[in-house]
Amino acid sequence: MNDLSQVYENNKIWAKNAVDSDPDFFNRLTLQQSPKYLWIGCADSRVPANQIMSLPPGDVFVHRNIANVIVHTDLNALSVIQYAVDVLKVKHIILCGHYGCGGVKASMESTQHGLIDNWLRHIKDVYRFHASELDLIKSKEEKYDKLCELNVIEQTNNILNTTIVQNALASGQDLKIHGLIYDIKDGLLKELSTHSN
Repeated sequence: MNDLSQVYENNKIWAKNAVDSDPDFFNRLTLQQSPKYLWIGCADSRVPANQIMSLPPGDVFVHRNIANVIVHTDLNALSVIQYAVDVLKVKHIILCGHYGCGGVKASMESTQHGLIDNWLRHIKDVYRFHASELDLIKSKEEKYDKLCELNVIEQTNNILNTTIVQNALASGQDLKIHGLIYDIKDGLLKELSTHSN
């Protein structure tokens, strides 16, 4: 039996349900994508962009990585941002982190995790930038949550400072940058920072 048999079966059910509720659904999807939102989030399987925002396929352009980090040398993330801003003309870039992020937690540990430690170095830098604030927090859980929030704010600032976004804003493009955090415990989003033009 194929290891993906359940995936194929679920896919058939999903496609049939989509056509049953909207016979023109797939025809519309093939025409073009014109999403208003670019979602940059964590690769965590519990944080699916479209489902969290209750938006159908075609409404959200998505980029995900470990701990929703934006680094100015990451050509993958920068290419996604450029395509979303310059070609798709999205109106909103959403950088969404989440409480309970394994990448953030791993960055707080002193043990090595392998190759990922190089990526997590960026979150360790966020801790370093905010050490005076974080070190005052006695509860490990509260400190963890606060670092998740600070990571969102730092990565949102990194997006804002890309030449792509700076050029779009300078040209008067209608673009807003949002830093959100998702709470897995209740399924709700909370805005931490907003940058408008």
